[in-house]
Amino acid sequence: MLTSLHVRHFAVVEAAEIVFGAGLTVVSGETGAGKSLLVDALMLLAGARADSGMVRAGSDRAELIAEFDLSGLPEARRWLQEEELDEAGECQLRRVIRAEGSSKAWINGRAANARQLGELAALLIEIHGQHEHQALLSRTHQMSLLDAYAGLELAQSRVRDCAMQWRELGARMRKLSGGDDRDRRIELLRHELNELEQWALPAAELAELEASHKRLAHAGRLAEGSAGVVELLDGEHEYALRRALGRAHAELGKLVLLDERLAPMLELLGNAAIELDEAAGALTHYAQDVDLDPERFSEADNHLARLHELSRRHRLSVLELYDRLAPLRSELAELENAGEALDQLAAQRKHLLHDYDEAARALSAGRKAAAARLGSEVSLLMTELGMPGGQLQVELEPIVSEEPDPQGRERCELLVSANPGQPPRPLRKVASGGELARISLAIEVATLGKDTVGSMIFDEVDSGIGGAVAEVVGQKLRSLGTQRQVLCVTHLPQVAAQGHAHLRVSKQSDGDTTSTQVERLDEAGRRDELARMLGGVEITRETRAHARQMLERAQTA
Repeated sequence: MLTSLHVRHFAVVEAAEIVFGAGLTVVSGETGAGKSLLVDALMLLAGARADSGMVRAGSDRAELIAEFDLSGLPEARRWLQEEELDEAGECQLRRVIRAEGSSKAWINGRAANARQLGELAALLIEIHGQHEHQALLSRTHQMSLLDAYAGLELAQSRVRDCAMQWRELGARMRKLSGGDDRDRRIELLRHELNELEQWALPAAELAELEASHKRLAHAGRLAEGSAGVVELLDGEHEYALRRALGRAHAELGKLVLLDERLAPMLELLGNAAIELDEAAGALTHYAQDVDLDPERFSEADNHLARLHELSRRHRLSVLELYDRLAPLRSELAELENAGEALDQLAAQRKHLLHDYDEAARALSAGRKAAAARLGSEVSLLMTELGMPGGQLQVELEPIVSEEPDPQGRERCELLVSANPGQPPRPLRKVASGGELARISLAIEVATLGKDTVGSMIFDEVDSGIGGAVAEVVGQKLRSLGTQRQVLCVTHLPQVAAQGHAHLRVSKQSDGDTTSTQVERLDEAGRRDELARMLGGVEITRETRAHARQMLERAQTA
């Protein structure tokens, strides 16, 4: 669960250090105080896009740090180990946003990218925003929600994999039985293979060809230059190195007779003379053997020219051309033996269709059972949330098609009747904004707890409701808080009273600057904050008494 959040120079927050505990933590404050900034900070730590407007005016950067307790989150611990970002069971997310717009992120002190932040955050927190209920209007989202509620993600994944493989085999079969296109492709492959087999070379032979081409291109210079070096080493003129070395050896031989300590140097000169003779002899043979054959140079030059032409045509480096042979041969063999290949692919496709049918039947059965349960559960919650007699039905419409569909053999449609006596109609057609918000909340409550995420954040999802319904919403969130950590930004006193802990966000201004502060409230502070939420600007003795009663009722419920 989330244990702490440190915010510095973020929007209107100069600095805030917030410690979180288990259960339901509510966040309240006056309109415009910045209640949702805590949610915004967590979303940024989850990999959301950052911009320079998030940096407090006058500051060069904003810094966000969140720490989590992973004791009940084995999937998060496993992910950190796989990414080699684990640190003795700890988890710290840190992000810095600079005023010029750039940002950097760290996980446990090591640099991380947006993908890593997003993947890890998905295992740590689940954020429900104010407008998330709009996603319910998508039938695809409705099906995903039903599968998550029923725990059918793996079954759906198997159905999708079978369908996609079946489609891929179909594409290969169409390619193999392409008629004139197939004949033209075979002709092209044969032509390309003929060229590559004639000119493409493996790496070692290509290196030898390039080296040979270089030698042949400079053969005259090599012969003339090596002969000139021989003349310098062992020529007839008195300054030839061999003559000078002979004189030096003779002179040092005389000196050795006077001092034996010069003997090792005399030996070195003798060895140098031997090596010089060997070098001169080798260079003489090299100069005589240099290949001056213009035909061989022309052949090597032509070979390299063809290789570079093929390189441009195939958009590959000269070195990669030889590796292109194997896939071209494989494709040609497949096309030339299309009949046998088509039979094999058809057999594989038939086997995949059988696997798909089995997987789809199991998925359909699970969806059918879950649809009835989800409809009953949400209908009951709709009544509790101020929609008496309201009903939600999860309709599964069969797909009439012989081809496997990645989503399964049915489509999902949420049907709703907001008032008794009204026939259920598609949610996307009948629900008003307020009804949709409450139905969304009912579905969220019904489907919560179906994953292993440790912390859930709600950003004013209770907007548009009030009175007794708001109290029921608060009770549902408090009940959820007994199972996992819940953070709820709210403007309703009925919801705020249900919190196990209460944070108040307030804004202060000295005329020049404005800042937001986050304060954990004690019992007296909670009572005063609830009274403010109940009574507005003027807090009376009656509103304080009402606030105290709300807190006592929530704690004894």
